[in-house]
Amino acid sequence: MAARAPAASGRLLMGLRKWYYNMSGFNKIGLMRDDTLYEDPDVKEAITRLPENVYNDRMFRIKRALDLSMKVQILPKDQWTKYEEDVNYLTPYLEEVIRERKEREEWMKK
Repeated sequence: MAARAPAASGRLLMGLRKWYYNMSGFNKIGLMRDDTLYEDPDVKEAITRLPENVYNDRMFRIKRALDLSMKVQILPKDQWTKYEEDVNYLTPYLEEVIRERKEREEWMKK
């Protein structure tokens, strides 16, 4: 019984993550998690480093979400962003920007 507990808790945790993802609502208007990040200077710099096609996809999703929000509508369920399809496309760029900023701050202290 004890050997199966981690697998059961892992499935429970995954189910909880999917439930929370769907309850957050941004997927119902076609957004991904990284589309909802607050745009502080680090995020803005990371966005400028995105490849053009990824940036264009991001802008399309945001504009469509704004349009749907203004109309107080959501996408048909088959067009919602699924938990499995949501990739952290901005996170690697953001981590790089933060690492560079911290390195710059350390350099300025010397």
